[in-house]
Amino acid sequence: MSDAVMNAAAVAEAAVEARQDKVVVFDFTMVTFSLAGKDYAIDIMQVKEIVKAGKTLFTYMPNALPFVLGVYNSRGDIIPIIDLRIFFNIEVEDKGDNSLENVLMVRVGEQVFGVVVDNVDKVVSIQKSMIQPPHPLFGDINIKYIQGVVETDNRMYVLLDVERILGSKLAGKDDSGKANSDVQMKLAAGKKSKQSSMPKKETKAVDYSFIMGGLVTLRRFAVTPINEKWVKSRFDEWYKARGKDTLQFQSPADADEFLEPFYSPCNGAWWKKDYADAIYKALPDNTAKQIVVWNPGCGKGTETYSLACLLKKRYPDARIRIYAHDIDLLNVSNAPLLPVPAEVANDWYAPYVTKKTSGEFTFTPEIRESIMFEYHDCVNTTALPDLDMVFTRDFVSFQSEKAQEALIEDFADKLKGNGIVMLGQNESLEGNKGWAARAVGSIKVFRKQ
Repeated sequence: MSDAVMNAAAVAEAAVEARQDKVVVFDFTMVTFSLAGKDYAIDIMQVKEIVKAGKTLFTYMPNALPFVLGVYNSRGDIIPIIDLRIFFNIEVEDKGDNSLENVLMVRVGEQVFGVVVDNVDKVVSIQKSMIQPPHPLFGDINIKYIQGVVETDNRMYVLLDVERILGSKLAGKDDSGKANSDVQMKLAAGKKSKQSSMPKKETKAVDYSFIMGGLVTLRRFAVTPINEKWVKSRFDEWYKARGKDTLQFQSPADADEFLEPFYSPCNGAWWKKDYADAIYKALPDNTAKQIVVWNPGCGKGTETYSLACLLKKRYPDARIRIYAHDIDLLNVSNAPLLPVPAEVANDWYAPYVTKKTSGEFTFTPEIRESIMFEYHDCVNTTALPDLDMVFTRDFVSFQSEKAQEALIEDFADKLKGNGIVMLGQNESLEGNKGWAARAVGSIKVFRKQ
């Protein structure tokens, strides 16, 4: 090989190495935005989406602190909306209620928050090594909220610690078991201070509205005419037991305690004989050759099987067909193979249970084949034949208000003229136009008028 060729090859190789040396590996991406003309950023991995929403879409939460604008329904998910400008004590320009706000949907653990900012700028990729430690001189906010600072393209970005602002360490609690995020602590402190400053009568009225918001936010329980009578009655009990200073929910556990008496007997469990007998007495006469039932929110299937056995007992000559729907794929997949405990098999279920060679109990083929377990979001349009019955206990209340309205319309459209709806013991269609109730003992059934 000539010296010229060798020199050319060496030059080419050196050029390739030089280009490789200039390749920059970006290992961190951030979403940038502005607050009061200053540049800020957060890790893109914590940003679920970016939306524009008007204030009229935010549902106001009475007794909330100023930086909580309300809650926002995003495709069925109830999301708290935090105005980051007010949280940081930055002056906010009044744009009017009809203006659109820039909202970053930020995920912290399992919770999603909507964070309102002035403007969303762009997505910037950098090297992690470019992130410098925070310094009090950067930004107009407390240093404890700053994860670091980044200079790129002649701009200085303050990288915010979203976990510190909105979330909490690990499981959301400190060593004492209390929530330690700044938003959570400010909310808790604000609730207590506002409670103590209110007259007794005003506190009760305001707190009831706040509890409605808390049920939606913490447990997706929407207070509507379907359950409002029970919620008001339960609130009176809650008020007497708690006193005015501890009415509001401080955690999901408080919401669970409030809702504990709401659930129907044998909720999500095998039915006891006395409850099965009560349902049996409430079932109307029906001479149809086939009884078609819709069971939205079937869960693990224990109640669906209980219903199937009871319907076979009540209508022995009819073919039973139950459409059991749920969005829990694991439950729906396992339900057809659900084993029957011995104590259940030897109870009132006995005529509908058979014993396998292994010694385990299972339902007879007739009962198992009468149920069609399907993965389906019942809020969406459901193609079903005309129904003799809708059986859905303690399910409708945990849908959004719009979803409840859609479900009730669906019930009316799909039910036969003599069809019935059975809801949970603390749910009712009496507040909805076009429905009539009939009580049989402790059980209520609803028909179209």
